[in-house]
Amino acid sequence: IQAIGASMTMATNNGIITEIFPTTERGRALGLIGSFVALGSIAGPGIGGLLLAHFSWSYIFWINVPLGCLAVLIAYFVLPQDITFTKVPIDKIGALSFAILIMTLFGGIFLGQQIGFQDPSVELLFLWAVISAIIFLQTERHQRYPLLEFKLFKNPNFSLSLLCALLIFITNFFFNVVTPFYLENARQLAPNQAGYILMIFPIIQVFAAPLAGTASDKIGPKLITFIGLLFILISQIGYFLCGLHTSLWLFIGSVACMGLGNGIFSSPNNSLVMSSVAQKDLGIAGSINSLSRNLGMVIGIASATTILFAAMSHNYGQHVTTYLPQHPGVFIYGMHVVFFIALGLCTLATLLTGWRLWQKN
Repeated sequence: IQAIGASMTMATNNGIITEIFPTTERGRALGLIGSFVALGSIAGPGIGGLLLAHFSWSYIFWINVPLGCLAVLIAYFVLPQDITFTKVPIDKIGALSFAILIMTLFGGIFLGQQIGFQDPSVELLFLWAVISAIIFLQTERHQRYPLLEFKLFKNPNFSLSLLCALLIFITNFFFNVVTPFYLENARQLAPNQAGYILMIFPIIQVFAAPLAGTASDKIGPKLITFIGLLFILISQIGYFLCGLHTSLWLFIGSVACMGLGNGIFSSPNNSLVMSSVAQKDLGIAGSINSLSRNLGMVIGIASATTILFAAMSHNYGQHVTTYLPQHPGVFIYGMHVVFFIALGLCTLATLLTGWRLWQKN
């Protein structure tokens, strides 16, 4: 139920912003959205920790009830009336086949990490994923009102911006999966110390996102997007150089650089996506943009753990599915492999964006 509600808000918020703000103010508006997303990621764990320190765990969820009611009231009285409507039937076959594709694909990846990818049940899940993908693609090609409008991808700004967003979200979740192991297990930091370091990312993003959005309104989003990707690329080089005995300042500086890069990249990239489609397609464009973020999250989590444990198993000579306290060097080897691949993904996104910028000039 929570996922359904979240998908509804994530799919529509960028469309609402794009619909009501003129082009000259759109970057700043989307930048503010990015700031509040980052602010939420900072406030959530902190407020949760305060509640746990004084109350039982259930209050973490009870506090959301009055906040949720307040949000519903604000939305009802403040959000503008919808301007554009497209009364078309929902593509049920496309939605069902896509849902089965996602569940079987990533279910197979996560299960394969535990029991091995040669297990018949894992292979059966992958087979179902392939069949579902074929059904989905065939349905979308012949459906009058498809779930996924492939014609939108003919716009290079739309397609390239979505691809870059996907690659960066994969990279971000490589970071989210691996770095807590590095700080708490490999470097023996206390959980609160690790939390303070990791909070640098969203704190810097809070300040960078609206500034980048405003700058993109004045000088164009393509250059700002490219600059943001350069900072993210530098951060991946920093993570790759971190080890058991390197200075923590190298890691802290890389986290700060990544937060700055994401803050600079996100809002102008969202502006490029949403400005590339007609007003009647804002809803589907917003949902595809959200889909790229969620796919990046799921692919990032699945790929990071798969790559990490595969590299650790290769280095250790045995099948590994967890951190080995007596062998921190094995984890460092796996971490370097993960961040080397993340570096490659960021390099690809940066080169593609640089090519688009060069083509414009």
